[in-house]
Amino acid sequence: MLKNRSRLITIVMTGVLALSTAGIGLVSTAQAATKHKAKAKTYNVAYLSYGVANSYDAPMLAAAKAVALTTGHINVTVFDSQSTDTIQVSQLQDVVNSKKYQGIIVQPIYGQVLIPEIKVAIKKGIKVVNIDQILGTNYASDQIEVHGLSGNVVFFPSKIGAQLAAQTIAACGTANPCKVALVHNYTGYEPDSAITTAYDAGLAKDANASIVAQGDGFYTPSTALTFVADTLVAQPSLNVIVGADQDCEGAQAALTSAKNTSVKLVCYGASATGIAAVKSGAWFSDVAQEPATEGELGMLDLIKAMKTGKGTKAQNPVAALPNNGIVTASNASKFSGEWPG
Repeated sequence: MLKNRSRLITIVMTGVLALSTAGIGLVSTAQAATKHKAKAKTYNVAYLSYGVANSYDAPMLAAAKAVALTTGHINVTVFDSQSTDTIQVSQLQDVVNSKKYQGIIVQPIYGQVLIPEIKVAIKKGIKVVNIDQILGTNYASDQIEVHGLSGNVVFFPSKIGAQLAAQTIAACGTANPCKVALVHNYTGYEPDSAITTAYDAGLAKDANASIVAQGDGFYTPSTALTFVADTLVAQPSLNVIVGADQDCEGAQAALTSAKNTSVKLVCYGASATGIAAVKSGAWFSDVAQEPATEGELGMLDLIKAMKTGKGTKAQNPVAALPNNGIVTASNASKFSGEWPG
């Protein structure tokens, strides 16, 4: 009887040991799964937009969001400054003070006023990437100006001004004098001021060309239309109109209404509308920008910085475009508009 009892105890203990071992295996598997799940960290990103309603900004934001969605575990919160620099500064301060965000993408209205708070963000360990506009004081460079910035995806305004001037001179041709109307966006504010300074210097190379009218278009076709319509009355022998694509759209409407087919349009932005207009001959030329590419590259840089701690060198997507980014009737088919216009 004792012998049989010993055998029974041995069998029971063996079973208990087997169950215990199996249990340990199950626990280990569960712990591994939990650990693996914990590795999928979610990052909160603040996207400080120039102006969500702007047709140029919209594809930039959409491209950035698409990268975040594809990557996964990236929550993007959009802050719309509505084209007001003081609002953007306040929004940046709120983002930094909230302690909620691991990353910030900023598309500056006026980059210099953002720098002090961006330095605070970087010091607190928040990764910051700048896109589209200059974050600094040098408008003739696309390089990083703020130490610790994790990425800088921009064009630089002075180049646009110089290219617009060269295209204006080409549009003037043999006209003497050549009368030019310049549609600003925000007179006296950057990057408009930097574009104008470079434009004035470039236009001075043609002694026959001069600006006879200037006004603000605010990147709004209807505003530009009113300015150009008034200018056509005041300057009936006008030769060239220069402005951003939205301004050129308004200018084109004013020219059509006045049945004026002699004035040439020199524009910048290379929107889908602009490229089509150059291709058809309605516009003389267009200087390219790539907002969607900027949004995509900016978000990629930020995700890399948040996950690895490593920044990315400055990138200028316009630099690699055909003909230095100048769209003409002969090469328009080589360009693809990244925003509607």
